[in-house]
Amino acid sequence: MTSTTPTTRLLSVLIPLLLLSYGVLRLIDGMDGDHGPGVAWNLGHTFFLAAFLLFGAFVVVLRGLIPAATIRMRTAASAAMVTGVFGAGCFVWVILGDLFSGLADSAPLPGPLEFAGPPAFQLGMLALLIMLVAVRPGRLPVWSPALVALSFILIAVSLDLIPLAAVGLMAGFSPLAHNRRCPNHAP
Repeated sequence: MTSTTPTTRLLSVLIPLLLLSYGVLRLIDGMDGDHGPGVAWNLGHTFFLAAFLLFGAFVVVLRGLIPAATIRMRTAASAAMVTGVFGAGCFVWVILGDLFSGLADSAPLPGPLEFAGPPAFQLGMLALLIMLVAVRPGRLPVWSPALVALSFILIAVSLDLIPLAAVGLMAGFSPLAHNRRCPNHAP
């Protein structure tokens, strides 16, 4: 038997808190009717950047929780991880451009990547969570990936819903935040 690693527990709590901070600061920044550079904007985007850097790491950590019992499972889990990290990387590129206008002007994220990045991140993350539900019964409840998917939908509906989505992510990741015992998995 193994337990949830401290890294898994930390990331499953820290990422939603960073997103919540970004969402609240985004709302504060927009109170004047405009979103743009300023203290709340810069601080919020710094939290957003940290969240997506950690999301990239979290996808890798989640991949490590999926048993690699068969070549098919290893391949599927690794493909989901690569897809999720790619998507998180696209987010990081855009956020850096938001924080540093010179970067956005000199090296904008190409349109096809801007279009593909967010769904790639979401699909990679959700695929790993669903695999974890399917192959590790009792490790992650079925409602966990459903709450994460709902949180992603809230963000797609309106960026003003990011604080609510962050709470949904916190709830969806909460089973990973506890030191729950789970069966060993093959390397």
